[in-house]
Amino acid sequence: MDNIKTIQEMIKGFYPYAKRRLGFNKPVRVFLKNDIPNAEDPLGKTAYYDPAEMQIVLYTTDRHPKDVVRSFSHELVHHNQNCNGKFDQTGEMGEGYAQSDPLLREMEKEAYLEGNIIFRDATDTGVFEGCVGNQEPGEMTMKEVFNKRHSVLNKRLMEKWGIKQKEAEEINEEDVVEEEIKEEEE
Repeated sequence: MDNIKTIQEMIKGFYPYAKRRLGFNKPVRVFLKNDIPNAEDPLGKTAYYDPAEMQIVLYTTDRHPKDVVRSFSHELVHHNQNCNGKFDQTGEMGEGYAQSDPLLREMEKEAYLEGNIIFRDATDTGVFEGCVGNQEPGEMTMKEVFNKRHSVLNKRLMEKWGIKQKEAEEINEEDVVEEEIKEEEE
């Protein structure tokens, strides 16, 4: 699966989760931008949110899919801020806005914190399972590797402390019912 296809699939898998976590009520438009001159700039753009158009632009050239989706999560926090009217209280967002405007500074902090936490939670809870189809047949997914390492470490610590563990009952994927959220244009 090529990078753009992977990014698209990850965004589609992540969006309903992030929407539930953030609680925004208006759809956002998302654009993937291939920009070689930007990618060649070590301090080039990674993404931005346009509150007037309610759209996110993600720069994809030479970026790891995980990094692009992390940027998407950050920008979704800005979208949520916009849906909640926070952008109505801001001034001009020109050069240095995050350093000179105290409200925009706080909004940026919130986007960094909430965006990264939501993305991390999504990664650790398997939201991207089924979205990332670039592993070889029989190869373990990132979630399976994490769970196996965690299980081995946990078992070693418990043995070292002299605590016996009960075998956990496995929950099959078929036993878990997830609510499907469909995006509707207003």
